[in-house]
Order: sequence, then C-alpha cells, then structure tokens
Amino acid sequence: MKKFLFSGVAAALFAISGSSMAAQFTAGKDYTVVPNPVKVEVPGKIEVREFFWYGCPHCFRLEPHMQTWLKQIPKDVRFVRTPAAMNPLWEQGARAYYASELLGVRQKAHLQLFHDIHVRGQQKLLEQPGFAKFYTRYGVPEAKFNSTYKSFAVSSKIAQAKRLAQTYQLTGVPAVVVNGKYIVQGEDAKVTQVISYLVEKERKAK
Repeated sequence: MKKFLFSGVAAALFAISGSSMAAQFTAGKDYTVVPNPVKVEVPGKIEVREFFWYGCPHCFRLEPHMQTWLKQIPKDVRFVRTPAAMNPLWEQGARAYYASELLGVRQKAHLQLFHDIHVRGQQKLLEQPGFAKFYTRYGVPEAKFNSTYKSFAVSSKIAQAKRLAQTYQLTGVPAVVVNGKYIVQGEDAKVTQVISYLVEKERKAK
C-alpha cells in the first residue's frame, strides 16, 4: 500500500513538473522576437495578429487549432486576421477576404472557403473569378463582389497588410504575431500554446 501511495505521489509530481515544463517556451526556438516592436492598434489590449493565405495548406491545418483557441480568448486580447498579400496570387485572396468582410459575409464563408480549396480541391477559387462565384452562395452578386474587390477601401487594407508583412519581415505563412513583439509559426496545437504563453508574458509585463 505504501509503495502504491508513493508511486501515486511521484506520478502526480511528475505530471505537475511535466506541465510546468511544457508551459516554458524559448525565443529563437519556439518563437521569434521582433527586432523592432510594432505599436498595436488598440492600446491596452494584447494583440494577436494572424497572417494567412487561403491557398496555404499549413494555414488550413492551423485553422482548427486557432478556432479552438478563439473560443476561449481572454477579454484583454484582441485577435486580428491579416490576409497576406506578399505576391500577386496571394493578393487576390487578401482582396477577397477584405471584400467579404465589407460585404458582411466573411464570418459565414471563411471556414467553408478553406474547406472547398483544401478538401474539395477547388484551386480555381484562389483567383478573382472563382472568389466572385463562391460568394454568390452567400447572396453577394458577382458584380457587387467585383466592385468591392477593386474598391479604395479594400486597396487601403491591402496596402496596410503589405506594410505590416514587410515590417515584421515575414517570409511565409502562417505567422502569428503577439503584441507586435513575437512571431509564432507552425501548423499544430503547439502554436496556440505558445501564443497563450506569450500573452501571459505580456500580461505580466504590464
């Protein structure tokens, strides 16, 4: 009995130690420190900004983990998605994202678009004509989508997305920036664990 109790205590201590170790992440290995921190948009909030592209398989694999994390997002955290516009093809996806946002269908269509591209193999959706047809499912006429896609409002957001990607010196996606100071990359659950670790780090630094 004593031996059993000792084993149980040892196991519990090991579990606590293991979880404590798991909560520790290292700069340069688990995340990158931004050389020149970027000022966040909303003072007082810890910003978590995800850069992605609809055609990126790694972004698609990360999305379920981000969705799970978002269900438990702390009140002092502001989450922002930024579609990467780092080349002409990616810019089409970024324009589609911002157009769908302005047209009020982004939230309904976001996950379905990812699914159609990566599960159903509809690569034609990655260019403007494909996006225009896709959003008709959500009641957006192609002409309305196309005019919004080319609008000044969307072009302004694209310019901002490009500036941010250059400022953070991003070379690929997915990339999640925490409070303008740290960049986390990957496609599995570890990404959200590192994000939470860095959010807590920033919270304690206030």
